[in-house]
This record gives sequence, structure tokens and C-alpha cells, in this order.
Amino acid sequence: MTTPIHEGGCLCGAIRYRVTGAPTALTLCHCATCRRASGAPSVAWAVFHAGDFAFIAGEPKYFHSSPPVTRSFCADCGTPLTYQSESRADAMDVTTATFDLPDEFAPICEIWTGQKLAWEVLSETRPLHPRSSKETPGSAT
Repeated sequence: MTTPIHEGGCLCGAIRYRVTGAPTALTLCHCATCRRASGAPSVAWAVFHAGDFAFIAGEPKYFHSSPPVTRSFCADCGTPLTYQSESRADAMDVTTATFDLPDEFAPICEIWTGQKLAWEVLSETRPLHPRSSKETPGSAT
């Protein structure tokens, strides 16, 4: 069986990354911090094992947005790339829209819906979590 390899990068092309393996979670986040970091009403994330992720071209800039979270982005064009929390050091969250083939990573649940913008419409088919999906009993992510 072949291990999947996925690549992506920023808008200007200065930063490129590669990730191997399958994602462990696919979410659409509505939290205030993700909204401000992206300038968007919500952010789709594909979560992988941190050891399966690598920057292969360029060097991102890092920002400690809220302890214990570190986000990476392109210093040239501003594209948000990753999110990593000290509490989940083995996981690397990658902004889904930055993949070369983002359709392969459709969200399967929505998180932090308790912080969503009033005008944003939630999915009628995906599970919804008012906070992290890990805080919902029976949740896998």
C-alpha cells in the first residue's frame, strides 16, 4: 500500500510543504482566534501527525497567537499555513485551502460553533461542536 503524499504552499509560492499519510481530523473552525488569524469567517483544517509534516521550500514566520499555540504563515504574502499547540505537540494542523488539492480534505465536522459569526450558516449534515470536538462525549477528534 502506498503512503499518500500531499503538498501545498502559500499564495506567492515562497513557502511549500509536504505531508505524508492520512489526516487524523478534518474540521471547520469558527473560533475567534482562527477568524482573526485568517481574516475569514471560519478556517478549514486538516490535522496530521507532526512528524509527517515538513516545510520543503522557504521558511515561514511563526506567531504565538495564544499560549500554547504557534501559527505559521508566509511573511511575504501573509498566507496562514499551520497551527500547533503544545498540548497536542504530536499534531500539525494545516490550513486546508493551502493544499494543491484542497478538495481532498473536506471538513467532516465543525468546531467552536459557539463562537461563530451570527451571519455564518452552519452545516445541516456535519456534526457541530460548540467547542473543541474533543470536549464532546463520544467524539473522535
